[in-house]
Amino acid sequence: MWAVRNLRAKKGLRELHGAMVDLFALMSRPQRDDSLIKEAGISLDRALFPLLIGIERYGPIGVVDLADGVGRDYTTVSRQVAKLEALGLIERKPSSSDGRVHEAIVTPKGRTLTKALDAARGRIVAPILAKWTDQDFRDLVRLMRRYVDDLMELPEGASGAAAKKAPTPSLRRPSAVHRAQRPAG
Repeated sequence: MWAVRNLRAKKGLRELHGAMVDLFALMSRPQRDDSLIKEAGISLDRALFPLLIGIERYGPIGVVDLADGVGRDYTTVSRQVAKLEALGLIERKPSSSDGRVHEAIVTPKGRTLTKALDAARGRIVAPILAKWTDQDFRDLVRLMRRYVDDLMELPEGASGAAAKKAPTPSLRRPSAVHRAQRPAG
């Protein structure tokens, strides 16, 4: 079915990719993190912010997986995780599946910061989302989650039919909502 729609979809795919590039560029701007941290009323080094969020969302998580997930070098992330631990925002414990690996989890103090960041994020986007219908917002969340979940199932470097053979491990497994909505077979 995709092959039939392929010619029609080329422009749409380019627009989707353009929107994603714009989104990533916006989300990667240090000023965005600074604004969010300020709105949240917290004090946190901007470099530590995405790691704290990643640990809160995906923890318990090892440094290697966290570094891979944020696209940073393992040694850099290891030093930054040590800073988060020294601040009392996370703690590291031996993995239940591999005692050689220490996994980071957010502490109650860290969770207080991530909740403040979530609330600030909500206040920042509220004026934008106020112009949307509830259905538009639900559709955006559902379709974005579905798109990301499907992308995460692609093996690294695979394309076409080869992409359907073996899922790649990732920080986040496809959401239960997406799996439940996916057609069988």
